[in-house]
Amino acid sequence: MNIGANNAVRGRPRPAVEQSEFSFTDHDYRRIAAMIRADAGIDLREEKSALVYSRLVKRLRALHLKSFEDYCDLVEANAGCDERVEMLSALTTNVTNFFRERHHFEHLRQQVLPPLIASARAGDKLRIWSAGCSTGQEPYSIALSLLSLEPQAHRLDVKILATDIDPRVVEAGRAGVYPEAALVEVPPGLRQRYFARGAGAERQSWSVADEMRALVSFRVLNLNADWPMQGQFAVIFCRNVVIYFDEQVQRSLWSKFATKLAPGGWLYIGHSERVSGPASDRLRVAGTTTYQLGSSRRA
Repeated sequence: MNIGANNAVRGRPRPAVEQSEFSFTDHDYRRIAAMIRADAGIDLREEKSALVYSRLVKRLRALHLKSFEDYCDLVEANAGCDERVEMLSALTTNVTNFFRERHHFEHLRQQVLPPLIASARAGDKLRIWSAGCSTGQEPYSIALSLLSLEPQAHRLDVKILATDIDPRVVEAGRAGVYPEAALVEVPPGLRQRYFARGAGAERQSWSVADEMRALVSFRVLNLNADWPMQGQFAVIFCRNVVIYFDEQVQRSLWSKFATKLAPGGWLYIGHSERVSGPASDRLRVAGTTTYQLGSSRRA
């Protein structure tokens, strides 16, 4: 039995982090970790206690609470459902930028999109999913890739579904307004054509053009809940998301993604992720963190 366990037995919970402003014990941390796992499937390991404290301490100040025990009591109660959403938003990581991991977009534009666009021009539908879209840079980068090949893509039966568990980042993506620094990786020609600079005090911000808005639909979606989408996707981006789940959840998600891909469909994942479990029989490696759906090797 470790020291922390001995302290808990004696009624003196060991601090999860050494902080003087708010009491934050191992028990508090386990309560928060259990809620995040239940709500989002995210596996919060013990070494993340300092991160949890630093991200939630602002919420305690805003709510005028005295301890993390009080905070846990609040978010576990029915009356704290809104704050539970705030907690999830604070603890989920939303690092993104336009054309992040550019090799994926080069592969998309050069190898994947040309035949899909040709089929769309002939009247077929094209569906792409950005799962874990954060504040929208990824789905808008997909839209820019489409528009660079087919400027009339928004007039075809082409749609990009952009989903995230965090309602705040979904709203930010839907708003489609970004500071100038966020557009540094957008080619100048695409920036001039598909973004509008703000006026007056907003001159340092850029808004996405109507052609991009027409292509992208934003929705709140928990990947560990039921997926309401009925159809399949030609392309799925789910990058740097699954890594936050434990192995069992990861294997389940890879299998679910495989069922949502159309025959020959493409899956792009994060640089630290690898497809595992039964899905690895159907999703063949087709490039750096790039997979294509094929028939099962067991067949």
